[in-house]
Amino acid sequence: MKFRKWWCLFWTVCMFLIYGFAVHAETGEEEKNLTAAPYFFIQDGDPSIDRLPLKGTEVKTNINGIIAETYVTQTYANEGERPINASYVFPASTKVAVHGMTMQIGDQRITAVIKEKEEAKEEYEEAKSEGKSASLLEEKHSNVFTMDVANVMPGDTIRIELHYTEMVESSEGTCSFVFPTVVGPRYAGVLEEGQAEEGEWVETPYLEEGVSPDSEYQIAVNVSTGVPIADLRCDTHEVNVEWKKNSEAKVTLADSGDFVGNRDFILEYEMSGEEVQSGLMLYEGEEENFFLLTMQPPERYEPKDILPREYIFILDVSGSMEGYPLDTAKELIRNMVGNLRSTDCFNLFLFSDIVSEMSLQSLAATEENIKCAMDLIDMQEGGGGTELAAALDCALATPAKEEMARNVVVITDGYIYDEETIFRQVREQQGEADFFAFGIGSSVNRSLMEGIAAVGMGEAFVVTEEEEAKETAERFRTYIEAPILTDIQVSFDGFDVYDTEPSAVPTLFAEKPVVLFGKWRGEPDGTVRISGKSGSEDYVQELKVSDTSPTEENEAIRYLWARKKVEALTAYGYATVDDHTKEEITSIGLDYSMMTPYTSFVAVLDTVRNPDGSSMDVDQPSPLPKGVSEYAIGGYLFGAEPGEGLLAAMALLGAGTCFLKKRRRKRCG
Repeated sequence: MKFRKWWCLFWTVCMFLIYGFAVHAETGEEEKNLTAAPYFFIQDGDPSIDRLPLKGTEVKTNINGIIAETYVTQTYANEGERPINASYVFPASTKVAVHGMTMQIGDQRITAVIKEKEEAKEEYEEAKSEGKSASLLEEKHSNVFTMDVANVMPGDTIRIELHYTEMVESSEGTCSFVFPTVVGPRYAGVLEEGQAEEGEWVETPYLEEGVSPDSEYQIAVNVSTGVPIADLRCDTHEVNVEWKKNSEAKVTLADSGDFVGNRDFILEYEMSGEEVQSGLMLYEGEEENFFLLTMQPPERYEPKDILPREYIFILDVSGSMEGYPLDTAKELIRNMVGNLRSTDCFNLFLFSDIVSEMSLQSLAATEENIKCAMDLIDMQEGGGGTELAAALDCALATPAKEEMARNVVVITDGYIYDEETIFRQVREQQGEADFFAFGIGSSVNRSLMEGIAAVGMGEAFVVTEEEEAKETAERFRTYIEAPILTDIQVSFDGFDVYDTEPSAVPTLFAEKPVVLFGKWRGEPDGTVRISGKSGSEDYVQELKVSDTSPTEENEAIRYLWARKKVEALTAYGYATVDDHTKEEITSIGLDYSMMTPYTSFVAVLDTVRNPDGSSMDVDQPSPLPKGVSEYAIGGYLFGAEPGEGLLAAMALLGAGTCFLKKRRRKRCG
């Protein structure tokens, strides 16, 4: 057996050397031009140019019930001697509806206008070339935005204020407000020609590991729940809590001396003795009326029989996972694999630039096979790029086990660019498998995690600390074995509704409310009925519409509906958006004054402030997310080639490997 393993290692290394030579030999200038990648910021020593123009970010959020209104103020200043044009890549929650922006220079305050993306870009570039100060806000991904500020003159201070709305998520009786502070470095690989321009934002600078920017970061959240708050906590940051009464609190960052803008700010709170209640919120507008429905599911039932299941684990071991993220992922998967039932089967796939599989088919969850998987996991060190699409190809090609429900579990930080390909792959497997996404790290790409879960009819989890791994693995097993509610249907009797989102409610794995947005006509009357299956029992819940009156305070629902509609039209990117759909999304953005992939905010100060037009383009660098090592930039360990450690580990254990090149793979070993 020992001879066989070393022989396998010998041939694997030989194949790797051949593969590596071929890649280096065939990479031409044309391919390099289509490659987007983040890079490290280097101060060039020219004191006349301010290359760090973002001086501060201030966040103010008001949470009333289940709706959060947030104002983000970015302050840019030019402390150099030459005019600059500043560009900045920053994140937001995947659920936000950005519907307002202003720009202030001195005493002059300009309200930005929403326009079609190309028109807004042209207006900004024209103002820039004419020497006018201007700002442009664009959506690059559902949770990634860029801010461009033109003609920031020496001595200028420019404040950009963004206004957006989102719904606070509730699960297992806990409400969670998440404010992302930094975009993690994305792995893009080689982009197709059509992707090159839209993927330019990936080429953004980062400060070296452990280096924090000089800019200030302030966050303040006012929470008002209407019922007593039993517990309020922030495990990601040190905070001060000022209680106004038992249902209202103000949360601010403590002055810990620690830079706070390198990880998600996560505020969690629970209601006293009760969860978010079922209810209906109504808004009556001049032209359209909107509603927001939340209905609580039943308590989780205890299954009499637990069906055997097949688990396909896909673990990210790329460069950005090196260190604490990979250690956390290892602990998570140990808990999941180590507690499989004897009636289950599983397979394990590890990926970076290459994809390696534990077996050509899923194996019985025996003590020996589980130990083999554990040994394989323990040998991993982060290195290489993040080729998740190829890993999914490899994993989903594994023959499914008959008479078993297949569950695909993806464990990654999500630092990839091409999310659309992933969602298409998952969409193609609908009905064949349920997908569960585990985001690992302090600044997870939640867009990818939530998209995989939504398209794959599963659930998304985020693990920020290694200590959470065991509890999260246990929650996952509970969700799989006993879904809360299946076959969910929502009907309306005597209440004239239309344009409801989502159009179909997926299986509820977690104890969280069913949420539905829509429009209504006529009088707010009738009954809303939700039905489904709780185990083998029928479940029905009803609400009387007449018990609720429309209020002006619920205006935010119109933006939440519009955001949900755009999300449905783009379908998490699983399908190419045709011209008709693009026009519909653009129309929604213009009608509701809201950011979309095809509408942008632009503000122009109609005064020529830089007559000669000479200015320097400056890209504001971001800090690396907390816990993410420098291997995320470039992806490789020092002196190591793509997947080198992974190849050796898989060969020693006699496992299979897929070599990747331009998304084509060759089975080997």
